[in-house]
Amino acid sequence: MKSFENKVAAITGAGSGIGRALAYGLARQGCHLALADVNSEGLAETAEQARKLGVQVTESTVNVADREAVHAWADQVVLDHGRVNLIVNNAGVAQGGTVEGNDYADYEWIMNINFWGVVHGTKAFLPHLKASGEGHIVNVSSVFGLFSQPGMSAYNATKFAVRGFTESLRQELDMAGHGVSASCVHPGGIKTNIAKTARMNDSLSKVTGQGADQARQQFNDQLLRTTPDQAAQVIMRGVLRNNRRILIGADAWALDAMQRLMPTLYQRLVVGSMRLAARFAPKPKRSAASQEMPE
Repeated sequence: MKSFENKVAAITGAGSGIGRALAYGLARQGCHLALADVNSEGLAETAEQARKLGVQVTESTVNVADREAVHAWADQVVLDHGRVNLIVNNAGVAQGGTVEGNDYADYEWIMNINFWGVVHGTKAFLPHLKASGEGHIVNVSSVFGLFSQPGMSAYNATKFAVRGFTESLRQELDMAGHGVSASCVHPGGIKTNIAKTARMNDSLSKVTGQGADQARQQFNDQLLRTTPDQAAQVIMRGVLRNNRRILIGADAWALDAMQRLMPTLYQRLVVGSMRLAARFAPKPKRSAASQEMPE
């Protein structure tokens, strides 16, 4: 793909964050949009603003965990736009908790969205991308698809899975030579709502020294540095360069380098830093009732 002008891009998770920023960035370059999200209100806002940029925009409320719904959406995109050149499998959620503290349902929930959502989007749109003669698949992983961290086993599992799936896909597309390529995106800390909406259970306190709400707030305040607009620009540039791996943010580049230089030793460094952080983490405030002396 050498240009986005007069192309058609389908984006999941377009109701906010990176998905919304990508919609605006692509529209400014003359790319028509097919937008999807489970949040119909946020989706409608993105679509309304994107239309003001002079491109054709369609919107669909889609749960990426629903295979039939994603395939139906892909077919509808082609009916509405005549073709599709780009699918951005961006929709995702976060979950925090220890392996012991997590339920099986926690793993199933996040896997259905973060991993199966990517598989559904890829398989549903790939035939249409091939038919267009010029297509690209963008699958959003994370820095947590490059290295692991205590208390993030569910999220790590999904993002490592997206990375492995996409890298294998890219090799197959290279061999096929039919004008379709793929990139795997590894964002660092992006200022989106993912931390605020993350599911976290109290078992996370064993590795952070904090309650779930405190850990969520600290992650949101201290680690989310890159704006969605900056992330969108990096992704768009990476697609035009046909990059296999797209790293977003200085933190992503640093963690990628750390994992390459210390593929196993980094785990000890992470454990050490987490223990130190937990030791000095502010303790949850006790309620007034809990501070009363027993009679």
